[in-house]
Amino acid sequence: MKPTRILFVCLGNICRSPTAEAVMRHLVKQRGLDDRIHVDSAGTGGWHAGNPPDARSASVGAKRGIPLSGKARQVTTEDFDDFDFIVAMDRTNRDDLRALAPSLAARNKIHLLRDFSPAGAKDADVPDPYYGGPQGFDQVFDICLQACDGLLASVIQSVPPRATVTP
Repeated sequence: MKPTRILFVCLGNICRSPTAEAVMRHLVKQRGLDDRIHVDSAGTGGWHAGNPPDARSASVGAKRGIPLSGKARQVTTEDFDDFDFIVAMDRTNRDDLRALAPSLAARNKIHLLRDFSPAGAKDADVPDPYYGGPQGFDQVFDICLQACDGLLASVIQSVPPRATVTP
């Protein structure tokens, strides 16, 4: 059975989307769903491609016991075929993804992360902490925890149950 695949997308793929990826991976593993839900991240821009997550984001993740890993990459049109959910961190990246989407079906896979927040922050951006102070990275982590929990609850409804083996 094919796993459900989620792609988180921000601008450069070094702060917000790797944070969301790490948080979601952690939540998925906690619930024992890592064989049925796969998570990745990318950026709409490619200037950080190959770089690790921003050290400030990685520090916040490490402090909270959720390590960030991977290397930045740019989103591709193939991602629309490979992923079931494409989750943008802000409206600008959502709009860029919509412009890149090769079909209406691909466009329908695009969501904003905060739309899944139980706090009701619909159509709201995850703020970019890159040029701000360290508190911005903590804020992004908190937003990702809350919204990823809501996203996972939504995704679980579409994840097929594990196949049972009968003797």
